[in-house]
Amino acid sequence: MKREKVQIGQEGLFDARQLGVPKMLLLGLQHTFAMFGATVLVPIITGLDVSTTLLVAGLGTLLFHLITKGRVPAFLGSSFAFLGGFAAVAPRLADGSANLEMLPYACGGVAVAGLVYVLLSLFIHAFGIERIMRFFPPVVTGPIIISIGLILSPDAVSNASQNWILALVALVVIIVCNIFGKGMIRIIPIILGITVSYIVAVCMGQIDFQPVLDAAWIGLPIHTSAIAKFDLNAILMIVPIALATIMEHIGDMAAISATTGRNYIANPGLSRTLLGDGLATTMAGLLGGPANTTYGENTGVLAMTRIYDPRIMRIAACFAILLSFSPKIGALISTIPTAIIGGISVILYGMISAVGVRNVVESRVDFTKSRNLVIAAVILVSALGINFAFSEAGGISFPIAGYTITLSGLAIAAILGIVLNAILPGNDYVFHKDDEPVKEPEVKHVTPDQQ
Repeated sequence: MKREKVQIGQEGLFDARQLGVPKMLLLGLQHTFAMFGATVLVPIITGLDVSTTLLVAGLGTLLFHLITKGRVPAFLGSSFAFLGGFAAVAPRLADGSANLEMLPYACGGVAVAGLVYVLLSLFIHAFGIERIMRFFPPVVTGPIIISIGLILSPDAVSNASQNWILALVALVVIIVCNIFGKGMIRIIPIILGITVSYIVAVCMGQIDFQPVLDAAWIGLPIHTSAIAKFDLNAILMIVPIALATIMEHIGDMAAISATTGRNYIANPGLSRTLLGDGLATTMAGLLGGPANTTYGENTGVLAMTRIYDPRIMRIAACFAILLSFSPKIGALISTIPTAIIGGISVILYGMISAVGVRNVVESRVDFTKSRNLVIAAVILVSALGINFAFSEAGGISFPIAGYTITLSGLAIAAILGIVLNAILPGNDYVFHKDDEPVKEPEVKHVTPDQQ
């Protein structure tokens, strides 16, 4: 009897169990590679511990999946939105070293900020998702998703520019494998792109293995000196950032829903996804790590591979936890040149924006209506314009009660879009719990002879 294999059909593949354990592990590792660069960049910038960051990312992802009933294919990595808060509470010292004395207080602020998610989750649970989602129709969420990818795009190009050869090798391998590959080759293009370009980098003498040799095989990722401490001033500086990241969370959930064809805002529900994200952030802060957030990089991988099984994300989370206990393996992954990460990001970030476009098209947003044009225009221009014009500051800052609050371009764009949608006449959007963004992916089986 011939063993059946799985073919990725036009609508994509949802149940990855058909692939078998070894291939699922590869897919999980691919998501780990996708999130690694951005996740470790946050502790590098702030001075937090990289191993702790990987641990809380893995644990936070597993906690998120537990709360969302294991239905949402999301990975929670380090949030860049809180960098301004860390810089305000725990700025680096004059010699450039980390402010180890103040970092625990910043983490305390992050822990409290996660509770804001919990409060909103309870509010949604009490008053119903329909009332909330009336403020988030596709004409708002679509442009926000598009903006997420476009805002990230300069980072991809900047990283790629450090070595265009390596970036192009990674990009070309990914495209060729994803478009022309068959079987497993088609669904692990990220790993293949990294592997081929890394070999090229070794041949070019671009890899320094000394950090790998110096790193220990095993180490504890939690440090008692970094455990969260609480200070009112630090809390007031960091907690308001949660209002912005909540908007980003809703946009990310819309992006994942549009990518996979499943309405996760309805099922398991926005109240559960917010609760999962918020508790993961609180846990991360308490353990001395950065805030967590659903990662666009992994959404891009979902769009490329068309494999949406949440088990793959949980495997990636387990890899992150294992890496947190092995500084040597973490150091090895850190040797991947930034240019390679840039080449990969070019297509992953582009995938996010493409998903936003698809969301608008498939939701049949009527742009012959002036209100829809105005809302989309304001979101796109304010998100991109503010982000690029105030990139060094991280957004627009303004004082409130003696404290400086910084809102990112994406957060301001989301707020403006929500307000315009609420006050402009003609809002006829009705959210139904049984709404499906697109047709549910199918699993197609063929015999080896048919492949």
